Amino acid sequence: MDVKDSNGNLLSEGDSVTVIKDLKVKGSSSVIKRGTVVKNIRLTDDAKEIEGKVGGSIIVLKTEFMKKM
Repeated sequence: MDVKDSNGNLLSEGDSVTVIKDLKVKGSSSVIKRGTVVKNIRLTDDAKEIEGKVGGSIIVLKTEFMKKM
């Protein structure tokens, strides 16, 4: 399964990505700001989602809002 970022670059386990749009976190009042770096990502079973640690919490993020560093 190929997991790609918003620019079409292939993502793999342990990559670092940057958020390209302010994202609201479901179930919380917090926001992930554009430009936030998510290091050491993990791939999920879905090609359109990754897991990453943001602000001390592990969050599932959509790849369409990520850019590989």
